Amino acid sequence: MVGYAATARLRSGDPPIEGGSYHDRTDWWKDILRIPQPRIAVLEDMDKRPGLGAFIGDVHAAILKALGCVGYVTNGAVRELPSVRKMGLHVFAGDVVVSHGYAHIFDLGATLNVGGMLVHPGDLLHGDRHGVLTVPAEIADKLPAAAVRLRRVEDRIITFCNSGDFSLEKLREEIKELG
Repeated sequence: MVGYAATARLRSGDPPIEGGSYHDRTDWWKDILRIPQPRIAVLEDMDKRPGLGAFIGDVHAAILKALGCVGYVTNGAVRELPSVRKMGLHVFAGDVVVSHGYAHIFDLGATLNVGGMLVHPGDLLHGDRHGVLTVPAEIADKLPAAAVRLRRVEDRIITFCNSGDFSLEKLREEIKELG
């Protein structure tokens, strides 16, 4: 997953003072559209214990996909994972829960700390099965070529290690030759 961060804060543990639930923040949806595509929604759960409820389930996943989001990152929780997965939205979360609780969005476009990662609105993010990280803008255009080089080096070493020619001496030679 690669995209630009659309940020806000979230709480889900406390009910609203009046009424039974919070209303969707359509202003947040407009705020998301200010970020270039592809987008990644990033919410910092500000509850004392993050993950009491989940903002993302199948409905909000569908809304985010329609807004050009390829992923969702939170230190909080997610839910309804089978249907979210079918939609193709990548999710990275601290927990999985059964309810949205009293999930509500605030502090749109804030700089966040999600799992120890500082995220500014518009930051370039990369995520895979191992986690999510920010990509400094000044090196982003150099990453594809660097990844290709690294993959070639790794493939060569792995192929050599699996060959019948393997020895520590030859491994040292391979590594020295690769630089």
